[in-house]
Amino acid sequence: MRMDKLSIDDLDLKGKRVLIRVDFNVPLDKGKVTDDTRIRASLPSIRRVLKQGGKAILISHLGRPKGKIKEELRLTPVAERLEELLKRRIRKLDDCVGGEVKEAVSELREGEVILLENLRFHKEEEENDPEFAKQLASLADFFINDAFGTAHRAHASTVGVTKFLPSACGYLLKKEIEYLGKVLSNPERPFIVILGGAKVSTKIGVIKNLFGKADIFIFGGGMAYTFFKARGVEIGRSLVEEDKIELAKEILIEAIRKGIPILLPIDHVVADRVAADAKVKVVQRLGIPPDWQAVDIGPATIAKFGHAINKGRTVLWNGPLGIFEIEPFSKGTFTIAKLLAESKATTIVGGGDSVAAIAKIGLTDRMSHVSTGGGASLEFLEGKELPGVVALSNKGGR
Repeated sequence: MRMDKLSIDDLDLKGKRVLIRVDFNVPLDKGKVTDDTRIRASLPSIRRVLKQGGKAILISHLGRPKGKIKEELRLTPVAERLEELLKRRIRKLDDCVGGEVKEAVSELREGEVILLENLRFHKEEEENDPEFAKQLASLADFFINDAFGTAHRAHASTVGVTKFLPSACGYLLKKEIEYLGKVLSNPERPFIVILGGAKVSTKIGVIKNLFGKADIFIFGGGMAYTFFKARGVEIGRSLVEEDKIELAKEILIEAIRKGIPILLPIDHVVADRVAADAKVKVVQRLGIPPDWQAVDIGPATIAKFGHAINKGRTVLWNGPLGIFEIEPFSKGTFTIAKLLAESKATTIVGGGDSVAAIAKIGLTDRMSHVSTGGGASLEFLEGKELPGVVALSNKGGR
């Protein structure tokens, strides 16, 4: 964490109206929250405000309504779940600006919570419109950003409001940046980086920035097959980004030049199609049949990756190692997750699919840190500054 930024602990919140940008962009099914991880992650900051006698005004987006009111994207189910978790009444409003909101906030008493409606029902939110930001800021005395998942976006609720209010980071934002920042600046070694998921294109910036910082790279998932193609290996119908093959070659050459080991699968689980009832078999590295597709890492690869992981003192994992949502293709991802849960290393998991995988098998609490922001964590690990962090007030004045 850049310690020159104000944090929630630096503020005296007694009797103050506190605008808290949370990340309640959670999955819903039939009007019910199906994964409350992000809601739970916001609780420490909300509780801090309430314990100090502050008045909490929560703002968030949900989904992509693109500036239009969409009934299925209202935050009402979130308010219901938050009430259960906080064990106190949450007043949920039908808008985030306007007369009704101002009146409700003026009536707010110490220790009470209001949740405003989906910010993205207003197109001005994503446009970082100064007038919209000013209206949000006018509701409060302080602004706390605790939404790491949107810290890489320069929106009205992440950057705009900071022009009008003293602004600090919440506990979640601070924790995210402390863990990810240590990976970039001073990881305990050996430092192992596991990258998976469908596309190498989304990981290129991370790979390049962590060259020279990581001791070993492990590549799995769909992205591995672009690297195999770059090596001239037959991959059948496995996923490949044709336009990234040359870049993959450059990465492999640079790794050899710098003496950085890159581990790729040595065997594969392949299927004749992507379906739970597909024909499935394990083949060696060079043995993917022309009409088959790699869908998971094989048992020898699991053992090889596991051996490397067991040496690690810091392990960063972003992206699943197979199509884990389909049971026959899930063993690689889930076994690596279990190895991390049992590891004595500092384990950091980022990226929506990796987080979903460990949640599916109940290992979230066994990791040192699970990032709530997929895109934000990738940009941070690429070495980019996050607008929502840069915009916060500095200690000792702006």
